Amino acid sequence: MIYLFASWLREYFSPARLLQSHTVLIALSLFVGFLVTVLLLPKFYKWLPHDRGREYTATAEAAKGKPTGSGVVFITIFAFIAFLFVPLDWGQIVIVVLTWLTMLTGYLDDRSIKSWGEYRKALLDLILSIAAAFTLYYTCRADDGNIYFWLPFTTKPIAVAEWLYIIITVVIIWASINTTNCTDGVDGLSSTLVLIGLITLGIIFYFILGHTVIAKYLLVPHLADGAQWAILVFALAGVLMGYLWHNAFPSKVLMGDAGSRALGFFIGVCVMVTGNPFLLLATSTIILINGGMGLLKVALLRFFKIKIFSTIRFPLHDHMRQKLNWSATQVLVKFMILQLLITMVIIGIVFKVR
Repeated sequence: MIYLFASWLREYFSPARLLQSHTVLIALSLFVGFLVTVLLLPKFYKWLPHDRGREYTATAEAAKGKPTGSGVVFITIFAFIAFLFVPLDWGQIVIVVLTWLTMLTGYLDDRSIKSWGEYRKALLDLILSIAAAFTLYYTCRADDGNIYFWLPFTTKPIAVAEWLYIIITVVIIWASINTTNCTDGVDGLSSTLVLIGLITLGIIFYFILGHTVIAKYLLVPHLADGAQWAILVFALAGVLMGYLWHNAFPSKVLMGDAGSRALGFFIGVCVMVTGNPFLLLATSTIILINGGMGLLKVALLRFFKIKIFSTIRFPLHDHMRQKLNWSATQVLVKFMILQLLITMVIIGIVFKVR
């Protein structure tokens, strides 16, 4: 909206052209998202549902009674900022709407007296993931009608069949939703890890894939709308920082499924937009290990009667809290350090070993 308004206004007020600069729009979306969330979020505490204490978690008593489901506030702020600052195409509009709908499914569960069943939530995740997969397929295709992956250890993009692309995209997004949701259990942990992922993606979109010279030098495909995706990513990073301002230990508010599910959905989508599914490791390795291994453990036991990791408690942050007596701050800082180290290694491999 501001981008289009600036195109008209610059004829009468030349400094308005700055509002068409992607760099300026990134800065505005980041800082406006942060400030609006910091100021508005506390005003909604009295209307948010209150945490009833998650069963079998190490932090259930500490979280009990706190406002939860605040994702409904900061994801909605993100959606408004996206429409305000980003020159969106139709595919990006659909993704923003789907992100908001993912938040809504989580929020309805947060405020429900009786928690929704696992299968019901899994079905909703699947529907949203499929919708996103088809949206990305029809918006990310090259001029020849094909869709490509660029991968480490090879210099040429690889054409991917439609059915295979849809399956991979659905799996990536579904896994990202659920592992991010499982990681939300220690003050500031999930939001900090997701923030690292968002900043990583924002840099990749704006400085690498969205830059014709750098993309050519690194032998990766140029992403024409990389700058628009960067604005979207930094807008979400801004509102997430605003939430983290209030969620830092000891937290005053929790994001609930409303926040964690939407964040996981958006991270998964952005990874697929880059054209390299392996970048999920750069954004979410610790999230995948922390939450994903627990999902794997439960699935193998429930459907195949296979017992693995019987001595390890999942999510892994609960194991660290109960078995190793780590404090919430230790869990946050050590998991953050590990993710930063992994991110740097994966980025180096993905972009330079080609």
